Amino acid sequence: MSDEKPMVSITVCVRDGIHWIDGCLESLVTQTYRPLEIIAVDDGSIDGSKEKLLSWQDTEGEIPIHILSQNADGLSAGRQRAVQQSKGDWIAITDIDVRPEPDWITNMVLEIKPIDKEESIVAVTGRTIFEHGGDIVSRVRSVEIATKYRSRPRRTSLANGPCSMFKRDVLIKIGGFNPQWYHAEDMEVSLRLIANGGSIIYAPEAVVRHVPEVQSSRFLAKRKRDARAHMRIIRHFPRKKRTGPGLDFIGSSTIVLTVFPLWIMALVSGIPFLFSYLTQPDWSWEIAKTWWQTRLLIATGALMILHEIILWRGPLGVVNRGAIRQGKWSLLTVFKVRNLTLRWSIALWQGLFLGFIDALRGSNGHRKLFGKNSQ
Repeated sequence: MSDEKPMVSITVCVRDGIHWIDGCLESLVTQTYRPLEIIAVDDGSIDGSKEKLLSWQDTEGEIPIHILSQNADGLSAGRQRAVQQSKGDWIAITDIDVRPEPDWITNMVLEIKPIDKEESIVAVTGRTIFEHGGDIVSRVRSVEIATKYRSRPRRTSLANGPCSMFKRDVLIKIGGFNPQWYHAEDMEVSLRLIANGGSIIYAPEAVVRHVPEVQSSRFLAKRKRDARAHMRIIRHFPRKKRTGPGLDFIGSSTIVLTVFPLWIMALVSGIPFLFSYLTQPDWSWEIAKTWWQTRLLIATGALMILHEIILWRGPLGVVNRGAIRQGKWSLLTVFKVRNLTLRWSIALWQGLFLGFIDALRGSNGHRKLFGKNSQ
């Protein structure tokens, strides 16, 4: 195969996403790049997704479309099965709720040649645009992702799952996608490629569009999975052992983590003052100023001011202000942003807790925290 026109295999997995299949596969078969093949994997769907995928199967067409099926083994297992069945020099991955632009593959292939001797390009990652609707959840998600991409360097640390491609022989050399990984398989593979001496290149013109993420339950479930998987990533790839660029796609999550603890601290510090106020018959402000509980109340106020600063300034503030500007400003909108941010913070802490349990058990891709496999 000519180096100028390498074969590219596009892979996509689906579990119970029948309503997304036609839109995704239509955008894949209209890619301008050739030679190309498409491999779609059904991951144990029970909503008719397998049958819908099979209606697209065309192994003899100009762009061959191969449909595979497996039990509900997870995204990593599905991606790995597609890699094993692929014939391409490069393996592209996307998600079923994503709609790549027609020149997505073309623009990634344009970036596979290094510009200096330090680059050994093993992956190229494009740019995901999250569409938004009239709801606060999709607006927050849209602005957050756009903010992450805005300052992204050419050499990056993450080949994002919806919009990337990998050099097949190198991907197989590092073991591909491990079916045991719980979520964040794109980050795990990316860091393994970098540790192996490879470079991941960001191609901002290689655009895919993600359908609006409109349900808060779905948004929060994903953030919990992110945090749970990130525990594994940090354990397996601590900063002192990583090479190459730092993690450049964390975004506002680190700031969001602080919101829930701040609320807890504020509530706990306010309880003693309220108790004293309710139990002191001769209460007056002059007497209250001598209470230690009043000092805690003042600390509560300081914490809430800090909370406001976090909400409206810095990386998280950019997201929140952007989400409000996309809609109609109102006190209700502000309240919805506050509510979503608090629930987002709680979801992250839940995910970290589950990740810690995974580490203790040595499950979901973790090495055991203690014992022979802890090194």
